[in-house]
Amino acid sequence: MARKQTAGSGGRIRRSLEGKGPTPKAEDRVYHKAYRSRKPDEPARTQGGKPKASRTGARVRQTATAGADWVIGRNPVWEALQVGIPIQSAYVAHGVERDDRLRDILAYAANHGIPLLQATRTELDQLTGGGVHQGVAIKLPRYDYADAEEVLEKALQATSGAVVVALDSITDPRNLGAIIRSAAAFGAHGVIIPERRSAQVTAAAWKTSAGAAARIPVAKVTNLNRTIKAFADANFTVIGLDGDAEVEISAALSSDQPVLLVIGSEGEGLSRLVKQNCDVLAAIPISSAIESLNASVAASIALYELSN
Repeated sequence: MARKQTAGSGGRIRRSLEGKGPTPKAEDRVYHKAYRSRKPDEPARTQGGKPKASRTGARVRQTATAGADWVIGRNPVWEALQVGIPIQSAYVAHGVERDDRLRDILAYAANHGIPLLQATRTELDQLTGGGVHQGVAIKLPRYDYADAEEVLEKALQATSGAVVVALDSITDPRNLGAIIRSAAAFGAHGVIIPERRSAQVTAAAWKTSAGAAARIPVAKVTNLNRTIKAFADANFTVIGLDGDAEVEISAALSSDQPVLLVIGSEGEGLSRLVKQNCDVLAAIPISSAIESLNASVAASIALYELSN
């Protein structure tokens, strides 16, 4: 009886290995201990820069949640791209339905060299903490804060009319972004925020600033009162906005001295110690029918007055 021939394994094995490419690094293999020790915001990638497929078919496997540094949803992402928001990574869900807005985003990314990492909807749900991402999301890099001393020195180099803005416990990031935008618009030399009990330069602040956060330095300090004293020692006139002050902002300046304009929190205004460290407290005259102005609106009016 003739012996039954068996197919050699070489051809089948070679075909099964075709297109696999080089062996991925240990930290990119989800079953390797090096992968589990990676930072939460460090995605696995293939040699081509796309998310690496796992044994279960998932290309991205992270525990990061959407926070202050994420922009999610088609309209928010589009608006963020339009104002030049910085991007650390951008994601689009595989197989997501394309409408005009998503096509706009894809075209913008292609025209500006922004790589889009592909993920499944489940993976994007995990990355954004279950937020309504509509199949697209971008993550911002950590903001590079300026040094307050450098802001002070550059302001002193101005020929006249130097203005720096200091914020006392502004907690709404949109107010922070709007103030940064106004400061840039009226030629201020920088914005100073405290490290604690204050909004930070997050995605919401970036978007509201309409890209101004890239054009004006924002410094973060551990002790705002100490910084105010340093500016006062450098011959800055420290003007605090206070709705109950008797002096109007238009009359607060009497010379060409540089100004540190201090703006208080949305609800309670300037803190007691900050008030004590101001040279003058000034008010914006408004109708008695209105109790107060939004912090960012008040900042815009004050900056306009100081620029004239």
